[in-house]
Amino acid sequence: MTLIDPAVRTEFVDIVGSAHVLADPDLRATYEVDWTRRWTGTASVVVRPADTAELSGVLRVCHRHGLGCVAQGGRTGLVGGSVPRDGEVIVSLGRLGRLDHVGAVDGVGGQLIAGAGVTLAEVHRQALAAGWAFGVDLAARDNATTGGMVATNAGGMRVVRFGQMRSQVIGLEFVLADGTIISRLEGPAKDNAGYDLSQLMVGSEGTLGIVAAARLRLVRELPLRATAMIGLERLEQGIDIVGALRRSATSLEAAEVFDGPTMDVVAARLGSRPPMEGYPWFLIVECAGDEDPSPHMAEALADVSEGSGPEGSGPEGGGPTGDFGTDGYRSDSAVAVATDPAARRRLWAFRDQITESIAQLGVAHKLDPGVPLDRLPAFTEEVRHKVAELSASASVHIFGHLGEGNLHVNVLGLRDDDDRVDAAVLELVARLGGSIGSEHGMSKAKARWLSLARSPGEIAAMQAIKQALDPRGILNRGVIFPDPPGSES
Repeated sequence: MTLIDPAVRTEFVDIVGSAHVLADPDLRATYEVDWTRRWTGTASVVVRPADTAELSGVLRVCHRHGLGCVAQGGRTGLVGGSVPRDGEVIVSLGRLGRLDHVGAVDGVGGQLIAGAGVTLAEVHRQALAAGWAFGVDLAARDNATTGGMVATNAGGMRVVRFGQMRSQVIGLEFVLADGTIISRLEGPAKDNAGYDLSQLMVGSEGTLGIVAAARLRLVRELPLRATAMIGLERLEQGIDIVGALRRSATSLEAAEVFDGPTMDVVAARLGSRPPMEGYPWFLIVECAGDEDPSPHMAEALADVSEGSGPEGSGPEGGGPTGDFGTDGYRSDSAVAVATDPAARRRLWAFRDQITESIAQLGVAHKLDPGVPLDRLPAFTEEVRHKVAELSASASVHIFGHLGEGNLHVNVLGLRDDDDRVDAAVLELVARLGGSIGSEHGMSKAKARWLSLARSPGEIAAMQAIKQALDPRGILNRGVIFPDPPGSES
């Protein structure tokens, strides 16, 4: 059993109050495992600060005593980034107060300030209530928090139009390892006075400081939307469709792809038949604008089909031609289009429920590579071959963000500690010139393979920054950087 020194516990109690210092193993348990159930650890204590000042005090105590600590938000991470090591302090940012607060929306500048504990769903609600929208969306929107999304540079389903979280961050308030508060929430949007420390924090995965609040950029709320699901015989068809939409429909906002096995498990979970069945791949695209974008969408689909040659590189027959059915879709055998909000939600449910559906089958090894689009079809084929060679009992589910070539590879049927498939897939990604951490970050799951993604010079520079901002090495140990030989794993 991991115990905290009573004197240190008293210091935490003096800062946040006894109700927010959780040392009992039963109270700590839910904080000690991540969403996937693959990554677990044991904390000495969970401390729940209410505002930036309390967060600063907690980190001062950890720094003074050399206590490792890990920040937690909505615990929606999939690669072990917020799971403690033995005896570490968990700093939970979900408590009501300054860390769970949305400020008034700046209607002129199109900005809002959100505390680290604010969920993505709440950011969306507040933005929409003020006539704006937020450019990042995730299936885990009801639980994913602002601080975690900044720390991991989250991307999600709208990245094809609005970019990752980095593009939404105007300024941050964060706390360094020694308790120093850095606040860049106010001031002009253009400020080139020295280094942009806020952007340094984005994607740092809690290894350089802990985010307390963020000033976020909002985007226009576009009133009219069209969503299409397309059955694909080959992944190349989807790439062609996305390319055509980018050229002819500037309103493209999302392009999500998933394979047939994934559609099967989602449909079973939903108890709902998809608009089309039996395809190796499925693509969901969404366009949005001030005018109905469905004509542009249909034109792009038809252009791909007409220029496809005898075998076709797009869905046969172009866009859908039938009337809207009882589900609100207008569809033919390969394409379904919805413009009604309820029908669009029914289409999106097949994408939103993927992670939960796979989790029902077991604990998956989760990889999030980004591969150049022209190499993506070959990558998916080789991944399946490599997994089959290494484990006859393993199954593969692939889905992700087609516009960026960022796929989520989920492998079921492996032991938690069997990393042979992980190594094989990441080495393949590196050989194809891709990114081994396209969305989830490096975290603990991929730290040992950092050298596949970064040169020795880059790693040395990153470690120098880490040493400067966290000289005692207390923040999120084992994340991004591999452990030195002989150290705790």
